[in-house]
Amino acid sequence: MSAPTHTTAPAATGPTSTRRGPAVRPGSPELRDLLDRIRAGAAERELEVDPPHEPLAWFKEAGLGGLRVPVAEGGGGATMREFFATLIALAEADSNLAHIVRAHYWFVEQQLQTDDAAARAHGIDLVTSGALVGNGFSEQSAKPVGLHFDTTITPDPSGDGGFRLDGTKFYSTGSIYSDYTQIWAAAPEGRIAGAVIPVDRAGVTIADDWDGFGQRMTGTGTTILDDVRVEPGEFFDLGEPDGPQAPSYQGAFLQLYLQAVTAGVLRSVRNDAVERVRSRTRGFSHANVPQQPRHDAQVLQVVGEISADVFAAEAIVLAAADRLQDAVDSVVDGLPTPEAAEAAQLAAAQAKVAVDRFSYATAARIFDVGGASATQRVHNLDRHWRNVRTIATHNPTYLKASAIGDHEVNGSGFPGNAYF
Repeated sequence: MSAPTHTTAPAATGPTSTRRGPAVRPGSPELRDLLDRIRAGAAERELEVDPPHEPLAWFKEAGLGGLRVPVAEGGGGATMREFFATLIALAEADSNLAHIVRAHYWFVEQQLQTDDAAARAHGIDLVTSGALVGNGFSEQSAKPVGLHFDTTITPDPSGDGGFRLDGTKFYSTGSIYSDYTQIWAAAPEGRIAGAVIPVDRAGVTIADDWDGFGQRMTGTGTTILDDVRVEPGEFFDLGEPDGPQAPSYQGAFLQLYLQAVTAGVLRSVRNDAVERVRSRTRGFSHANVPQQPRHDAQVLQVVGEISADVFAAEAIVLAAADRLQDAVDSVVDGLPTPEAAEAAQLAAAQAKVAVDRFSYATAARIFDVGGASATQRVHNLDRHWRNVRTIATHNPTYLKASAIGDHEVNGSGFPGNAYF
């Protein structure tokens, strides 16, 4: 089965609104000011593992969570290209924050694609109220990776039409910072279903136990669901896990999102490389310019190559974003055309393979221009490589390349799930 085209947002409950005025627009002075505030202190937050609660409050207050929602409905009205350009800038300011809201933006995209008017209205209202939606999708399980879950959603024994959730999720990126979380689970009769529930509901426990070496503050840890009540309006049925797959661009959206975050990290590499070179007064005794590295042609070459890689990463992501826009524009009755969906999947896969081929090395090259002092912990420059490498592990590059090759040579379709 493919990713859902919509989820039903809770109708009876909602967060306290944090919105004050209209949502920020792509490229606006208000957006630039917000990104400047988020950028200030981002390196220090990561060094001290200080969760970005205040920047997230600014994010919500500015309505940035509704960036893709039409202006007439209270959002920022961004096209796919504008969205991904903004995401790159957000990741440049703070890659943890950009990653935290990945599941939220996926939730938004699901609402925008659906042809269920009532579900769409509920979902958009939730987003424009200032709420954030996290996720409970993946599990550390012995079952096959994909849409096979140990977590269960079963009818409430009371018989009142509600349900009960039980299980444990991992990689719950963003949920600990969110107002709601979107949970996927095994349902009776071999089906898959889910729910969007408040994170403070009885029986929900979210642990900040992510211990990866990169993206340290994304809240990518454990969600425990212990007999959690699900209201009838919060439940959505997703069909059979191995059933027919409808055309979708949702997986491509989720995957290209990660490449945009990588592009933002590479911008930070460039920025930090420039600053390090400008501030250095000594090079090496056998360098072309021992006392002023900023005038050393070899050092400048490295900075120039980093800058070129940043340009390439951004161009690749934005070109793929145009294919996603084509898929969005093709949607009829909640589904894109098969051709547009396939083109979006191909572009997102190609973007990952292309960017991953240089992103790790580019992130590490800052030490070629910074010298030994650049490795001091106080500068926290190793965060760039750690973050890029962690982001890339979400989907093996070699499997993407293999799928692209099979498509090109044999005309094979792409896996119809959110992991591709």
